[in-house]
Amino acid sequence: MENEIGIPTAKFQIGDIVKHRFFPFRGVIFDVDPVFANTEEWWLSIPEEMRPRKDQPFYHLLAENEETTYTAYVSEQNLLPDETSGPVSHPEIDDIFMGIENGRYVLRSHTTN
Repeated sequence: MENEIGIPTAKFQIGDIVKHRFFPFRGVIFDVDPVFANTEEWWLSIPEEMRPRKDQPFYHLLAENEETTYTAYVSEQNLLPDETSGPVSHPEIDDIFMGIENGRYVLRSHTTN
């Protein structure tokens, strides 16, 4: 779906808890790019049969799997809502979010000096 100026409309929002469609990791969204905004090298490093389209929203996640936490950059087509697994245990959660309300993380309000 696109808005009136042709930019794809994001299905997910900052604070949503999501999981990857194919790989065993989940995370909380902390930023959204309306279309692909990473390097060509990163995109080409994805196996061609799994390579996502560039003309869709891409999400920055504070991600976790069974072994570690990290940040991830994932296309919309490869994300699903994760409504059953509870909070994400990434160590940077508290830097960005205040907590969870109604199943979604709430952004901290940052003041500038």
